[in-house]
Amino acid sequence: MKIAFQMDPITGVDINADSSFRIAEEAQARGHELFYYGPDHLAYEEGRITARGHWMTVQRVAGTPAILGEEVKIDLADVDVVWLRQDPPFDMHYITSTHLLDRLKGQTLVVNDPFWVRNFPEKLLVLNFPDLTPPTTVARDLKTIREFKAKHGDVILKPLYGNGGAGVFRLDANDKNLSSLHELFTGFSREPLIVQKYLPDVTAGDKRVILVDGEPVGVINRVPAAGEVRSNMHVGGRPEKIALTDRDREICAAIGPTLRDHGQIFVGIDVIGQYLTEINVTSPTGIQELERFDGINVAEKIWQAIEAKLG
Repeated sequence: MKIAFQMDPITGVDINADSSFRIAEEAQARGHELFYYGPDHLAYEEGRITARGHWMTVQRVAGTPAILGEEVKIDLADVDVVWLRQDPPFDMHYITSTHLLDRLKGQTLVVNDPFWVRNFPEKLLVLNFPDLTPPTTVARDLKTIREFKAKHGDVILKPLYGNGGAGVFRLDANDKNLSSLHELFTGFSREPLIVQKYLPDVTAGDKRVILVDGEPVGVINRVPAAGEVRSNMHVGGRPEKIALTDRDREICAAIGPTLRDHGQIFVGIDVIGQYLTEINVTSPTGIQELERFDGINVAEKIWQAIEAKLG
């Protein structure tokens, strides 16, 4: 098959951690041809969806993860699969790319389905499952946020469309910075904020559960660095081996059909203690860590699911 990857610069990926690289590596091992392009080079041209990029060969060589061919423009209707893998922020640039890729429906399989990526932002999709999540408020209005904090005391405040742990703040019962932080966030963005009750269990780790076509294939634990409330690996969280619990499986059973029915083939959910906190559909990570800990080929399972859909 011909596989296109819409992603951030592949020349800068960490070959030992990047999930997009691992997916491409497995595709290449299965005999598929790989094409790479950046989201800025996606276009609509008189009815065609095109991309300007490079046919490539990936290699597990630090500093040179891919050998790129000459720049060419292709019609994405001529490839079998397009991977939507650029990192958020989930802004209008990102949303526009989902609109363009959605025009390939019926011609090319886009993973994850861009229509539902657009309608399933990570911090909003969890609102469909209130019985699984901690107390949560989404608001821009300071009075509403202040009332939520007064009720729950210790809270996490974060931008609604952020990623990688950026802009995440813990405000405990004695913290006096809510007004200042609200002023800061609303000064540069028109987006609401999301506020959740702080979960003390985060000190033991924030679990990333990987689901393939709605089924859990494994989990890693991400332990915050000393003095840090965030457990994201981008900000120093330490991955460690852990097993799926009965509660993890219960959460996956509840959300799995929604993910599967809406074309979300590769998903990473975040679980703290007993609670689901995010459902990551845009550009989830964690494949390589899980493969090393559990000795399973997660990328193979992803490609098996895709190949089954393509017949």
